[in-house]
Amino acid sequence: MCDYSLAHFPNRLAKEGEHLIIHRFQTQSLGLAPERRRFREILFPGCVPAVCVPPGTKLLLHDIPEKIQRSLGVDPVEVVTFVQKSPDAFVYRDAVRFSTGDEILLQCLERGQRVDVLSLCEEEEAQHSEIESNAVATFE
Repeated sequence: MCDYSLAHFPNRLAKEGEHLIIHRFQTQSLGLAPERRRFREILFPGCVPAVCVPPGTKLLLHDIPEKIQRSLGVDPVEVVTFVQKSPDAFVYRDAVRFSTGDEILLQCLERGQRVDVLSLCEEEEAQHSEIESNAVATFE
């Protein structure tokens, strides 16, 4: 939900319909932060909260760099799914998956890119996985 490098920053869960940006935190790691800053966050950049996103969340990713567009065959704006590439600690794991199946780490995106939270669907996906697991167990 939030890379290890953002663990010591104030953080909170994303909200559906929220507008976020890719932000460079004081650790030099990239992560999600609110698009609109409160006055205190402008004066004290260390107060900017990391916005954590559950795996499976649908996001609208804006301003995709041309290099990524060319290499992945995607448009400047794409609907993506938030994923975690690894359960391991102390590695960057927050990523987005494009409709092509390609995944890129948030660290490969650009500071200032806009991200809209379309749906927080972790619970729906967990329920769907549980239903599939039960169906498979029934047929075994």
